[in-house]
Amino acid sequence: MSISRIDTTVAIVGAGPSGASAAYWLAIRNIPTVVLEKKHFPREKACGDGLTPRSVVQLESMGLGEFLKGKHMYYGLRALAYGKALEIPWPKSPEYPDHGYVVTRYELDQAIAENACSVGARVLQGYEVVEAIRSTAGRIEFLVAKDKDSGDVVEIFAQYFVLAEGANSRIARSLGAARDRSEPMGMAIRGYFNTNRSDEAWIESQMDLKDEGGNVIPGYGWVFPLGDGRVNVGFGLLTNSNRWKSINTTQALERYVTQIGPSWGISATNSGSKPIGGKLQMGHTISPRSGLNFMLVGDTAGSINPFNGEGISYALETGRLGADVISYVLSNPSTDLTRLYQARLQASYGNYYAIAKKFVKLISEPKIMAPAIWMATRDERLMTPLVTVMANLFSPQNPQIGDKLYHYVERFASLVRATKAYS
Repeated sequence: MSISRIDTTVAIVGAGPSGASAAYWLAIRNIPTVVLEKKHFPREKACGDGLTPRSVVQLESMGLGEFLKGKHMYYGLRALAYGKALEIPWPKSPEYPDHGYVVTRYELDQAIAENACSVGARVLQGYEVVEAIRSTAGRIEFLVAKDKDSGDVVEIFAQYFVLAEGANSRIARSLGAARDRSEPMGMAIRGYFNTNRSDEAWIESQMDLKDEGGNVIPGYGWVFPLGDGRVNVGFGLLTNSNRWKSINTTQALERYVTQIGPSWGISATNSGSKPIGGKLQMGHTISPRSGLNFMLVGDTAGSINPFNGEGISYALETGRLGADVISYVLSNPSTDLTRLYQARLQASYGNYYAIAKKFVKLISEPKIMAPAIWMATRDERLMTPLVTVMANLFSPQNPQIGDKLYHYVERFASLVRATKAYS
């Protein structure tokens, strides 16, 4: 075993969408950047694989438009519940396209990482960061990483550090980052299935799933067509109530596959992969999200949207936001990185996530969720703005976005409370 040293300006732990996004936006400014990724690309990842219009904007801004053109495009959401189906197109907006894509993380993550390399970032694959060495003042001095193939050790010295480890954030936890357990968290599982409907132009969400006892579950099932003869089929669940923490997600996915099998021509026998899953830390419920010379981005910071469990766009966005902050601090050394980063996160997501978390707590109660689903899927005038809210596709140029969002969700919640009969 040998020990070597790398010196750089910024070191990033993790080359997933958030880490690779940060690396791209740093490297394109000619800021020396090293990324340490514990696995080798391509690699599997538990995800629905759906790219919303928010994700498309970020990927195209990074020069990945041509990559996306070769992938399966879709135009909106088909919501199903209680025998009803509504097809809701993505809203037209000057900020966002009216379409998304379905791309496996097996392909997407490699493409984003290679894109960062193409502008000068250095990505070391197969290097697992095992420790962050801190000064007495609390700054990270260097990282200790191990080459999983050779066993060699490298010490990475940098001015600033970005932690993009994903949900299983070992280094972030060692620095004191922890989830607020009073806030919502999700669990999700997915698998691939062969079908003759993989060219569908809509992603599908089943909103009235039930457990083995017939109780409505605070979650949803999805079918995302890949355009290559396969669909990504998954199941997501809110676990902020003790009642739902014991649910076996593998069995729940099996029940869902059985339910949709006749429509999609799928079954356990034509599965193209073993189901894999993971936890969803949502709404920036992880803190602290930064320190004297480090920051958390993407899933490590709990950046997933509480409304729908979507995380790719927020990984890309927070990676970019983190790069912007580091770039500014490098040019303005007296700036407090922690204060600036927290302020930028609050400005970008604070109001939206606060409202989303309240809404999620509300609908996690079956007596509220069941009539809410019944009502929403019977009125396109209600469901269309609800999808816009859940996908966070309001125009950022609208200065009253927070007020409009709050009043819409409050109005929807009031209607739900007043609705007792459903079928």
